Amino acid sequence: MASASAVTFTVGTAPYLAYRGSSFPQSKSFGVRFNSQNHLKSFCGLKATSSVRCESELSFSGKEMSAALRASFASKAQNENQNIQYHLQPQASFKVAVLGAAGGIGQPLSLLIKMSPLISDLHLYDIANVKGVAADLSHCNTPSQVKDFTGASELANCLKGVNVVVIPAGVPRKPGMTRDDLFNINAGIVRDLVTAVADNCPGAFIHIISNPVNSTVPIAAEVLKQKGVYDPSKLFGVTTLDVVRANTFVAQKKNLKLIDVDVPVVGGHAGITILPLLSKTRPSVSFSDEEIEQLTVRIQNAGTEVVEAKAGAGSATLSMAYAAARFVESSLRALDGDGDVYESAFVQSNLTDLPFFASRVKLGRNGVETLIPSDLQGLTEYEQKALEALKPELKASIEKGIAFAQKQAIAA
Repeated sequence: MASASAVTFTVGTAPYLAYRGSSFPQSKSFGVRFNSQNHLKSFCGLKATSSVRCESELSFSGKEMSAALRASFASKAQNENQNIQYHLQPQASFKVAVLGAAGGIGQPLSLLIKMSPLISDLHLYDIANVKGVAADLSHCNTPSQVKDFTGASELANCLKGVNVVVIPAGVPRKPGMTRDDLFNINAGIVRDLVTAVADNCPGAFIHIISNPVNSTVPIAAEVLKQKGVYDPSKLFGVTTLDVVRANTFVAQKKNLKLIDVDVPVVGGHAGITILPLLSKTRPSVSFSDEEIEQLTVRIQNAGTEVVEAKAGAGSATLSMAYAAARFVESSLRALDGDGDVYESAFVQSNLTDLPFFASRVKLGRNGVETLIPSDLQGLTEYEQKALEALKPELKASIEKGIAFAQKQAIAA
C-alpha cells in the first residue's frame, strides 16, 4: 500500500459547512490526501470521532446528515491488511432553544439549525402559532428532536437543561422605522425572556438577535446581574449578519471567490455604529476612496435596503436567520471542543472605552476565551475617524439599555 491515500467526501444533504468562520454549500466533492500513519486532524472544518473508519475510496452521497457533517474533524487511522477503514459516528448532544420560533426570523432559523448534527433537542418557543412550526420541522430526518412550547406558562420547561438560547423574538422593523423605534416593545420582551433564562438555564450561551442589539444586550446583562448569574463570556449580540454582508458585497465588488473573503466588522449593530474595516480585508485588496465610502454606507444601511425592498412586508429575516444559524453552529463547535472557532459578536469588551463592543472573538467551551484586538490596530485615517464618530451613538444606545433595565428593577 502506498504511504498516502486519496479520500473523496461527497456531501449532499447539509445546508452549509462551517469553514474558517465561513459557510458554503455542500453539493460538491472535496478531496484530501493523508499519510496512513498520521492522524487525520482536520478536514475542511469537519470533525469525526475516534471510531471513524475509512477506505481509500469513500463517499457520502446524500445519506443521513448525521453521517455527513461534523463541525471539525479528528480521527485515528488503523492499518489492517493494507486497508484503512473509518466510519463516521457523530454524537448529537446539545440542546438549543429558539425563543420567538414562529416569527419571520425564528422559522427559517429553526429550520437551518435543525440540520445541525450536533443538536439532540431543539426547543421552539413563542406566544402563539409554534405548534405548527414544530410539527413541520419534526418531519425533517435530522437527528434533533423538536418540541414546542407556547406561552409564558411553558417557558420554564422550554429552557430546562438548554446549552444555547437564541432570542429572535420581537417586532420587525418597518419602512420609516429606526432600530431605536423598536426599543420600547423589544426591550420588555428581551427583559422577560432573559429573566426566564437566568432562572432556568443560567449557564447557557445567550444569543441576542432582537433589535436594537446595541441596547438589548446591555438590558440582558443587567437582568443577569440582578439575578446574580451574569457571565459576560456567555452573552452575545449576534452581529454576524454585518460580516456576512460585508464579505458578500466586497466579493461582488472585487470579483473574488466568496469563500476566501474575510472583512472584519467592529462597533455595534445599527447605522454608523457598524464599521467594516475594509483595509483589513483578506485576501488583501485595494479600494479607492469612492469604493470605501460606497461599500461602508451600503453595509451600514443594508438592513434598510431590505426593509424598503419588502415595502412593508417585513425586514431582513432570511439573511438574519442564515447569519444566526452560522453563529449557533460556531457556538456548538466551541462547546464540542473545537479549539479554532472565531466569530464576530457584540460583547462586554475592554478593547475601547465602551463597555460593549462588536469585534472578532475566539470561542471556547466557556464562551468568549479571547477578544481579538489586532483588527483595531493600524487603522486607516478614514477608519479611525469613523471609529471615533460611532462611539457617542453606541454609548448612548448602551446607556439607554442599562437605564431601562435598572428602572424596571426599581419599579419591580
